Amino acid sequence: MTEISASLVKTLREMTGLGMMECKKALAEAGGDLKKAEALLRIRGGAKASKAAARVAAEGIIAAYLAPDARCGALVELNCETDFVAKNEDFQSLVDTLARMVAEHDPADVAALSAMKMNGRTVEEVRTELVGRIGENMSIRRFARLRAQGRLVSYVHGGAKIGVLVDLSGGDDALAKDVAMHIAAAKPKALDAAGVPQELVESERRVAAQKAAESGKPANIVEKMVEGAVQKFLKEVTLLSQPFVKDDKLTVGELLKSKGAQVHGFVLYVVGEGIEKKVSDFAAEVAAAAKV
Repeated sequence: MTEISASLVKTLREMTGLGMMECKKALAEAGGDLKKAEALLRIRGGAKASKAAARVAAEGIIAAYLAPDARCGALVELNCETDFVAKNEDFQSLVDTLARMVAEHDPADVAALSAMKMNGRTVEEVRTELVGRIGENMSIRRFARLRAQGRLVSYVHGGAKIGVLVDLSGGDDALAKDVAMHIAAAKPKALDAAGVPQELVESERRVAAQKAAESGKPANIVEKMVEGAVQKFLKEVTLLSQPFVKDDKLTVGELLKSKGAQVHGFVLYVVGEGIEKKVSDFAAEVAAAAKV
């Protein structure tokens, strides 16, 4: 049997980031051949990644990147299964790198980003290796890239659970930060009514119509009630119509006008938004385990 030196194990560990015993076992199986051992570990990591892929990844973090001239920027959401892994340095380093890559290279979609090279390997190879090493499913969920008409400001809040990019002209840095923080807090759906997805408006209209119909009022009154409810909804979900979080006597639109500023667009990401999370019954799991 080939003797495996401590220095060889150390080298493989540095190459893969895996544990000492796992590296030693792979080297023994590969007869001390470093490259074969690395390949074995990558194959195993891929197998782990395949198994993990079926599990829901609804935790994670959002990274923001701004070019030095603040004219181009990106947001990326990278998901994992637990908040513990979201705090892992390698996980955080990966999402930061991805945000910079999106801003600098403008990939068409997640598949294109995954095929890009970083440090001699594709993003997908790096992701798969990290899944195999940490043992949790991870996925690049989405990204957005903005080219500013004015200048960009970014804001990441709540342990990187909320990320904002804002394209703004005029005003000063304090105003730009205030608007970005407002978006993170109030979570508008669009800049103004024209930008609200039609399906959201129609959904709100149906709910309002059902409520109004139950009032028993005349049809012309019902129609006005429905329209009033829809307009109220639009004011609540559009940035320019929302009361400013720091001074609710002003709308964001009025604040911008008073400062000679204009928001051209924004992107808001909230980690895990829209992902159906698995709800576990801890008491039931403990009871089931006690019966084994």
